[in-house]
Amino acid sequence: MDTGSISFILICTALVCLMTPALAFFYGGLGRRKNVINTMMMSIIPLSISSLMWVIVGYSLSFGGDDTILGNFSHLFLNDVSFSETTRNLDIPDLLFAAFHWLLLVYYPFAHMVWDEGLLAQWGTIDFAGGDVIHITSGVSGLVLAIVVGNRKDYDHIEYRPHNVPVVLLGAGLLWFGWFEFNAGSALSANPLAIHALMTTHISAASAMASWLLIEKIIASKFSLVGGATGLIAGLVAITPGAGFVSIWSSLLIGLLVSPICYFSIHTIKTRFKIDDSLDAFGCHGIGGIFGGLITAVFTKPDLALNKEYIGLIYGDFSLLLVTIIAIIFTILWSAIVSYVLIKIIATFTELRVTEREDGLMSNKPSVISLILICFLNNSTSVKSVSPGRNAVDELAATA
Repeated sequence: MDTGSISFILICTALVCLMTPALAFFYGGLGRRKNVINTMMMSIIPLSISSLMWVIVGYSLSFGGDDTILGNFSHLFLNDVSFSETTRNLDIPDLLFAAFHWLLLVYYPFAHMVWDEGLLAQWGTIDFAGGDVIHITSGVSGLVLAIVVGNRKDYDHIEYRPHNVPVVLLGAGLLWFGWFEFNAGSALSANPLAIHALMTTHISAASAMASWLLIEKIIASKFSLVGGATGLIAGLVAITPGAGFVSIWSSLLIGLLVSPICYFSIHTIKTRFKIDDSLDAFGCHGIGGIFGGLITAVFTKPDLALNKEYIGLIYGDFSLLLVTIIAIIFTILWSAIVSYVLIKIIATFTELRVTEREDGLMSNKPSVISLILICFLNNSTSVKSVSPGRNAVDELAATA
């Protein structure tokens, strides 16, 4: 065991956990004031549920056995997962490896298919810290849920704006900080690869923020703090699959390119097709993750540590890009189909939204779907804000 690496991953594990309240601040500030408690609660509750699921069955299904789609049940309740030994040729014990990945809230099948010995790993796809496993799956699932649940009743009549921009900035800043551990910790050792991943993460985020602000200046003639924060997140998402695989100059280019792509998706595609993706889960995470996976296959540098058998397109090999395209299509289809089937099953037992009266009363009661599939999208319903001096029921009646 390498005690330095153990200390490093312990710190990364703790700091990645900070990303959960950071998301609560970021999304809470982006939403409307009447929904802020519900929105922030929906970022915190899954931490408890996913923690228990990961210990009970998640780790075993992700990293147990060598089946193509899912692992086995050999490590239920972290059975036979040692705190002092490793079976993965790492410098850290298996139990610490499990704890780190649990905090990343990975989804079991893709964690197994990409990061263990599953189907996508056998195809030859690469994903350093979760562009495919986390961002594409959650972004696509969020899009499906937004379409199935439908738009808020006043979606076409009100221009929604963030209710608390400083809170958005606080959340974005904490996410930026947590993302260093998110990506650098994925090296699973205190080594030069972790340093490299941290640097590419920072450069991509910084260049994406600058690129987004420049786009806003050209199109809207002014900068916005929310735009800068959104560009920052887009850059972090895009570099996630390739943080340890691409060069520093490539990470700068990735950040510069991802912002116009996500900006177009959020401000054009969503509007044209009237999709009420209230927190831009697909535009930022889905599109950013897809772009990040593709661009990683273009810029993967063969002489980087742990990655010598993979060669990016600019270094003369098309095969990695081809495999990546196939893997992304597979991920999109899997995520969309499973999410659609799941939400339809849930809809047979309960309403997907809170009632219109509860909505008008500014209720912080979350819908069932928001609690079950919270990681994908916050699609809280809302109506016109209550006017001073009038109660919510009067206001709701006036808008009927």
